[in-house]
Amino acid sequence: MSYFQSDVAETVHQFSVKHCPDDRYASFDYCYGYFKKTSSQQLREDMEKSCLVLGFYLASWGMMRGSSFLLGHSIKYFEPLIEYIAEQDKSIWDIDVDNYNEQNMDIILEIYKQCKERLIHGNNAHLTLITKILLGVFGFVPAFDRYFKDAFSSISTSKCGYSVCNKNALRNIHQFYLDNQYEVDSLADKLKILDFTTGESSGLRYPKAKVIDMYGFTKGLNMSK
Repeated sequence: MSYFQSDVAETVHQFSVKHCPDDRYASFDYCYGYFKKTSSQQLREDMEKSCLVLGFYLASWGMMRGSSFLLGHSIKYFEPLIEYIAEQDKSIWDIDVDNYNEQNMDIILEIYKQCKERLIHGNNAHLTLITKILLGVFGFVPAFDRYFKDAFSSISTSKCGYSVCNKNALRNIHQFYLDNQYEVDSLADKLKILDFTTGESSGLRYPKAKVIDMYGFTKGLNMSK
């Protein structure tokens, strides 16, 4: 089974050229940078800001369109989720696709479950929304949106449609990383999180899962055209 793709750098470049401070793509930078650098105490003390940072990131990425149940809620709806995020040890932010061992995959899936329980009620869809949150907050898994799923289903050599976030999907993403490790690592080292205040590089590198997300999103978008 091989996931080697010769177009990784070229495809990610199509995404990264839009990496400027006031573009919607930078909403990831501000969200991930905020949750990675802000202490648990500060996340709670500045709850309104914490909810706003997460909420605007989700809105930037289409999670509050007219068909979304989130459209019926204010940012205070995110408060239980922020409380849960604040409980997490900062070592969680060290998880990335290069260390998807059994223990770390269990942690990812447990966090997925806990985020879902705090945000999803009734029969509302959760896959895209929760993986968007896991990407924007922790940076340890790509977002399983339409374009990512289309792209990775098309290149998958296994029967993985990425319709659920489970160990099978995570193992396939890990294999993609291993087969394209040089390009993914190089891009992750090159791309830096933008600082909100200055609009310049913060020096914090992009997670490898985000690089894979950029590849999947852009490739799927190109396929749709």
